[in-house]
Amino acid sequence: MIINQKQRIMKILKRILLGLLSLIILALIVALFVKKDFAVEREIAINKPKQEVFDYIKLLKNQPNYSVWAKKDPNAKMEFKGVDGTPGFVSSWDGNSDVGKGEQQIKKVTEGERLDLDLHFIKPMDSHADAYFTTDSLASNQTKVKWGINGKMMYPFNIMRLFMSMDKMMGKDLEGGLNNLKGILEK
Repeated sequence: MIINQKQRIMKILKRILLGLLSLIILALIVALFVKKDFAVEREIAINKPKQEVFDYIKLLKNQPNYSVWAKKDPNAKMEFKGVDGTPGFVSSWDGNSDVGKGEQQIKKVTEGERLDLDLHFIKPMDSHADAYFTTDSLASNQTKVKWGINGKMMYPFNIMRLFMSMDKMMGKDLEGGLNNLKGILEK
């Protein structure tokens, strides 16, 4: 009788394990076909001349003033290397679990037009992305600012794209940052 009961329990446990293993294998197969690349972009009109806006955003030391991510941990350790606003300048952070650890480096500055950045997220997960800001004159005293991020979710983590929208998730933070930027510059 005890042997029969043990055998039933073992059969149940074996079925549960096979079921879990099947789900994991299915998820890994599905992840092979889920898009890895993402692109998120938001824009805002700021009532200031284009050059004034660009001169502010090209300085990475200004980002903690408007970035939603920087505001999630005001006590994050920040370090800067190089000449701000020029290619090669590095801004790094090490904060709580909301902001993690990483760095961004200015890759290219097209004066008055575009700032290209290389983002390297170290914690909680090592990954890279490209970010950029562009400025366009809408009028002599009005500038359209675009802030965008392009990246890749590595396999098998890309399966999370089935359950969450990078555009909605990151777009909200980009919008918040742009609204903060507008408030600062129009003050």
